[in-house]
Amino acid sequence: MSRSQDPQPPRSFFPFGNPFRKISPKGSRMSPQLLAILQAFEATLAERLRNLMPKSKDEILSLSWMTAAMKSLCETHNDIRSLITDLELPVSNWDDKWIDVYLDISSKLLDICNIFSSELLRLNQGNLLLKCALHNLNSASSKLFVRACSLLDDWRHHINSRNPRIEKCSTILDNLVGSLDLPKVKNSAKGKVLMQAMYGVKVETVFVCSVFAAAFSGSPKKLLDLNVADMYLWAPAFTSLQNLVNEEIRVRFSSGKFSVLNELEVVDGVVKEIYPAIQGGADTVEAESILKTVEELGKAAEKLSEGMDVLAKGVDGFFQGVLTSRDTLLSSMRFGKTVNDRGVGRNMDQQVVN
Repeated sequence: MSRSQDPQPPRSFFPFGNPFRKISPKGSRMSPQLLAILQAFEATLAERLRNLMPKSKDEILSLSWMTAAMKSLCETHNDIRSLITDLELPVSNWDDKWIDVYLDISSKLLDICNIFSSELLRLNQGNLLLKCALHNLNSASSKLFVRACSLLDDWRHHINSRNPRIEKCSTILDNLVGSLDLPKVKNSAKGKVLMQAMYGVKVETVFVCSVFAAAFSGSPKKLLDLNVADMYLWAPAFTSLQNLVNEEIRVRFSSGKFSVLNELEVVDGVVKEIYPAIQGGADTVEAESILKTVEELGKAAEKLSEGMDVLAKGVDGFFQGVLTSRDTLLSSMRFGKTVNDRGVGRNMDQQVVN
């Protein structure tokens, strides 16, 4: 797909510093045990972010890298559950604002997961067109070559079309960015540890989801550039990762590639190679001469299909993890704490995007 892209200024937040500074534990009386718990969490997050740093720019937006990014998110969200246990901070001791923050975040993440799943399903539907085209290409029939051309045209049109649900990601992500300014914590060292850890989780989540949204939407406008204060152990690793990935994605968009997703781009390259050779039908085509290219297309299509299946399972696993954490929190609230007229909690289950 050829597109001319005007340079887009980075969507940067917190130009005047990170508002989260106001709830950092600096100057507060934090015990060595609590400090150790927080530092262990942040060190693990830093290592995960370093592991996501691609060895080369070619790895960026490969389906394997995207799967690794989704797995990293799952592990980081799991770490929050472990941290709450380590803090010995039951929900019954949570401030109402902390609960509202978590419920609001989890609702938005469930929405985003549903959107990503719908896009992966749509892309996988295009693989059926490729399989049919390959079946026709393995025949020596003139009519079937013509049919294969039509199917390849349909595939490119299908991939180039846009999922309207993806456009909703920008609003959801902007809301998540706005909620990075977490509530101020008073008189609770454990609460400050929890909020600082949740900040790290949210930053990684917003980054990964914005990369997915940009890749699926075909627009660099979905990318976000977050400014993170150096006070966090994971900040240098995050900044390096964000700068490299976002810059490469913008370069790809500016070059007018058919898709910024690696495996899709490979398939399209083979389609472009084979299409002129079969366009006139068997009368003008030597079947033997295109056999190797057809084989290449088959391998590329198989790799694309398998990669999307694995990524789809990763997105579903993240959805299930968020849903489980949310259900656990709601159950704890029902049995351990009475919450009346909580606007956020009351409407959470009604906010899933259709």
